Amino acid sequence: MAVVELDKQSFEEAISTNDFVIVDFWAPWCGPCRSFAPIYDKVSADFGDIVFAKVNTEDEQEIAGHFQIRSIPTLMIFREQVIIFSQAGALPESQFRDLIGKAKALDIAEVKQQIAAEQAARGAGDPSGGQA
Repeated sequence: MAVVELDKQSFEEAISTNDFVIVDFWAPWCGPCRSFAPIYDKVSADFGDIVFAKVNTEDEQEIAGHFQIRSIPTLMIFREQVIIFSQAGALPESQFRDLIGKAKALDIAEVKQQIAAEQAARGAGDPSGGQA
């Protein structure tokens, strides 16, 4: 699958309709971004079951702001609409492949249970029951 460029509308659609999405936040002026791009493209060719996407932070400042992107490149991995990884900095190919392997092996049902438990614990100590 080819790497897809996302804008505000296609970002929402990509995350909500795909179980596994990797997003590279980048900018044309960013040297490390340009160095990482060929690695990202090469690795994407080996994982047809994952959506590899790019967000140009210059053109899509609203998305970058929403996710508090402060440094680029930043990689973010979504599994079933849950962010399971977010880190600034370009990765060597071997580390990127290792990261994808770990993300695939992650039990997303367990992650969702942990999130629900944390939210419930926060809500239990709040007299409003977590309602704002």
